[in-house]
Amino acid sequence: MAPRRGVGAWRRRLRDAWRRRGTPEGIRITKVGLWFVLLTIVVAIAATNTGNNSLYLVLASMLSLLAVSGIASRWNLRKLDIAATAPVDVYARRPFSLSFALRNRSTRLPRWLLLISVQLRGPVRLVPHLPAGATARGALDLMLPRRGRHRIEAAHVSSLFPLGFFRKGMRYRLDLELLVYPEIFAAGSVDLEASGLSGDLSAPRVGWGHELHSLRQFRQGDDPRNIHWKKTAQTGGLVFQEREAEENLRLSIVFDNGVGRLAEESERERFEQLVSEAATAAVDHLDRGFEVELVTRDRHLPFAAGGRQRRDVLETLALVEPGPRRRRPLAAGDASARQLRLTLPGGAT
Repeated sequence: MAPRRGVGAWRRRLRDAWRRRGTPEGIRITKVGLWFVLLTIVVAIAATNTGNNSLYLVLASMLSLLAVSGIASRWNLRKLDIAATAPVDVYARRPFSLSFALRNRSTRLPRWLLLISVQLRGPVRLVPHLPAGATARGALDLMLPRRGRHRIEAAHVSSLFPLGFFRKGMRYRLDLELLVYPEIFAAGSVDLEASGLSGDLSAPRVGWGHELHSLRQFRQGDDPRNIHWKKTAQTGGLVFQEREAEENLRLSIVFDNGVGRLAEESERERFEQLVSEAATAAVDHLDRGFEVELVTRDRHLPFAAGGRQRRDVLETLALVEPGPRRRRPLAAGDASARQLRLTLPGGAT
């Protein structure tokens, strides 16, 4: 068994080493390098036409600088490791910070002028100096336009060292998976009443709560425990105190995703807007202490409150997709709860 464990350990080491190994992305000349090359060509033409030894010495020095710059930029990317972590909650069209840790595995030589990115045309972070054996930590500000599952496959590390003539790049695997929540609109920007919100919580009602609603004359059949004895003593007649009913702090979000195939771009955009409206209403009401229920054609999340329900609702809405049309309307779990019904025109809800 010992030899097998040894073989397994070696396999893991080889696999980790292979993952750490970057893939070359080639070398590109910068604007500064392009001007330097053009100047070198001019000096070469002048040296050839005049035969001046001094110009030949200058030309040799310039060619040496180009060669050294290309070799040094390649060496500067050796023995590097990079890891990245994303925040737990990522929302569409909202900036978030992707944290990274860049480690120099060399025990002797530092690294200089390193550029970090995860998108070839995305934001870039400069690490000016990375000592031997040290780790540089930073963050990249990113924004993803759509909800759903996204994958950041690789990080791109490039070098401008030593003179900035060339930009040599390496690609390091990340395989970082993100679940992007729907876009959350600003508070008050969504007209929930126009979106299909029903149920009224604003007017106090008589019920069995704790807050005082009103005082009235005692009637036959009233509960004697609710007699207001102080007012009774002042007026000489029995005074009954009515209580306010407890608010039904429940919201049922009924989202009918059974809308069929969405061929038009305007229909797809409207569907995404409805998803964001559902997410906005859920987050807003959960933050206010409501219990929230989510009903779709594919899933039913029962009434619950708190951070766990918030995460479950957002994950469900992040992955919801248009489904086949169905005639059966969706039903809320509590008919007395406030309801928000969302569907495209022609839906069953």
